[in-house]
Amino acid sequence: MSVRARPRPVGLVALVALAAATILSGGTGHADSGPRHESLTVYSAAMGHDIHLDVLLPPRPRASAVLVLLDGADAANDSGNRTSDWITKTDAAQWFSDKNITVALPVGGRGSYYTDWQRPDPVLGVNRWETFLTEELPGAMVANYAVDTTRTAIAGTSMGGHAALTLAARHPGEYRSVAAFSSCPSTADPRAQQSIRLTVASRGGNPDLMWGPSDDPQWRDHDPLLLAENLRGTDLLITVGAGRPDPRDSPGDTFGGAPLEWGANMCTREFEGRLRELGIPATFAYRPTGLHAWPSWETDLHNAWPQLADSLDIPDS
Repeated sequence: MSVRARPRPVGLVALVALAAATILSGGTGHADSGPRHESLTVYSAAMGHDIHLDVLLPPRPRASAVLVLLDGADAANDSGNRTSDWITKTDAAQWFSDKNITVALPVGGRGSYYTDWQRPDPVLGVNRWETFLTEELPGAMVANYAVDTTRTAIAGTSMGGHAALTLAARHPGEYRSVAAFSSCPSTADPRAQQSIRLTVASRGGNPDLMWGPSDDPQWRDHDPLLLAENLRGTDLLITVGAGRPDPRDSPGDTFGGAPLEWGANMCTREFEGRLRELGIPATFAYRPTGLHAWPSWETDLHNAWPQLADSLDIPDS
């Protein structure tokens, strides 16, 4: 089912950096278009064009909590920006079919880091994702669904996991809970910055148009590690693997998936150390196996659900 929105009421190692351009988009091939899965079109005034979302609806309509679920760096590219990778590459639609939560999955944003870019990019276009996600999306959800946006969580994988932590740190109180899977919660560190730049460039974008040149303060202003104090009081769950394949990983995932996960593992441990220094509680889960690939993130989402549900006061979960 397709819905048109009603108007809104007013450190990384060098190997990882070199591998950043090879993040694999292969997945488990799931797809779903059941009665509780619909498409929503929202006009973004910030970006000047429509944004499409997959929306997973709860089985019992009521004022449900909301989960915003972000893609990784390729962000629906394989589907031609028609369907979130969480829908096409994991069992997310089936998994949430009996959960009392409304899930909003933005479609698109390839290589954007779900942030507000300083300038439009000739290839990646106008990206004002931070404004869309924090200012425009909540109103659209309220206008179109029976939701309680005071109970909102945000989660994502890889690029989307970084964005989830960054958005929560830049907008304290916006999200009750954050889950980040296989992310690198850093931007100012030169190694992390190199990886981000290569990730954007490998998708055809110019990273200088995002947060400026390497010495621009915007890189520090979007660093979850440096903004960690702002996450105090937010329920945090961060997961990452060891970069060793498990039986569900395909041979093609190994080349890019192993070093990327090693690097994410190093970043995650640095982030955990920073939160401990500040005395900020958080849950860290280190998988013994699993690559930087969708089979691992499907498992991460399943494992994250009890903590997300508890933080959002979702009964019968």
